[in-house]
Amino acid sequence: MAQTPVTGYAHDDAWDTNWLKVDDTHELYYEQYGKKDGKPAIYLHGGPGGHITKGNTSFFNPAEYRVVLLDQRGCGKSRPNASTVDNTTWHLVADLEALREHLKIPKWHVVFGGSWGSTLALAYAQTHPNSVGSLVLRGIFAVRDLELKWTMEPGGASMLYPDHFDEFVNFLPEEERADHVASYHKRLMSDDESISHPAATAWNKWEISISTLYPNTAGLTQLDDPTYLLAHARTEAHYFNNKAWLEEGQLLRKENIDKMRHIPGTIVQGRYDVVCPPISAWELYKAWPESKLHWISDAGHAATEPGTKKKLIETTDEYASLSI
Repeated sequence: MAQTPVTGYAHDDAWDTNWLKVDDTHELYYEQYGKKDGKPAIYLHGGPGGHITKGNTSFFNPAEYRVVLLDQRGCGKSRPNASTVDNTTWHLVADLEALREHLKIPKWHVVFGGSWGSTLALAYAQTHPNSVGSLVLRGIFAVRDLELKWTMEPGGASMLYPDHFDEFVNFLPEEERADHVASYHKRLMSDDESISHPAATAWNKWEISISTLYPNTAGLTQLDDPTYLLAHARTEAHYFNNKAWLEEGQLLRKENIDKMRHIPGTIVQGRYDVVCPPISAWELYKAWPESKLHWISDAGHAATEPGTKKKLIETTDEYASLSI
């Protein structure tokens, strides 16, 4: 049974593409679409280690929004690709503020983030609450131990996708399987592409294979994208190995939610999300009852699944009318 795709809004090509140099190592690539004097919205991609595409604009009405897409440090067209030097959650938070100031945007009307993008959006809103007009979050990820173990260790997602998990682990030689996450991390950090690239393919294939309720063969084409392959896997391993430089449960703590409690927020969560288990969306909503939570009953993790995409578009349409 196939689901009918939701196309969303069509945008003209970007009216601005450029790089912002943020330190001696990193130059961040960004694009701008939509209405030049519209309500500014920033789209935060997932991963960590993902990248932007023009399709990310489809959530935003071009008659209302000025849409900013950003490739985070080491990702996509940002330079250098796949670099983990000075690449932490808090560097990315500072980058969002630097980009806002560079673009002379007084406040983001919408900060839109899914999966890792939801993590970054929460960290940014809790650090710079006066820069955030509203939050649209999908597939909540708080980088807690239970979430990392659910995806990467036996006993979580592996119980739903045992065949794919075995393929993920068995890519490694038998002597490296006792701590497969550490073994992957070592391989992904290698400067030898004959070691890092096959490991990146296996790592990314596991995540893509469990990202949608219905099989996602189209998503596997990303494995052929050189700007995605190593950057995504290496950056994820780097962040997961360091718990994203967050204390356990930090983003859900009352004292941190209090900093952003006044910000209008909507959470959209696929009921069958295997990458970011729905318990995190529920616990965020319980900590932040001022927000709205929408369960999508026929969706997994991906933002492009029809029910999820439809609700996200409805939310940005609703937020376009907010006075922020």
